[in-house]
Amino acid sequence: MISYAPLWDTMESQGITTYTLINKYGINPRTIHNLKHNQSITMHTLEQLCEILNCQAESVVFFER
Repeated sequence: MISYAPLWDTMESQGITTYTLINKYGINPRTIHNLKHNQSITMHTLEQLCEILNCQAESVVFFER
């Protein structure tokens, strides 16, 4: 199971909102929906989020067994 719980913590610690991701960085609102519902995103999107947040993938997502 995919969980984006680390993403929300990382965003909060940096003062970045979903509004900012959409309007400043051009992240698609559908992608935000997928993130909120722990659905799949592309590796390209993961890379974008890591660049925006200046972090590694483990600060965005983890996989539960």
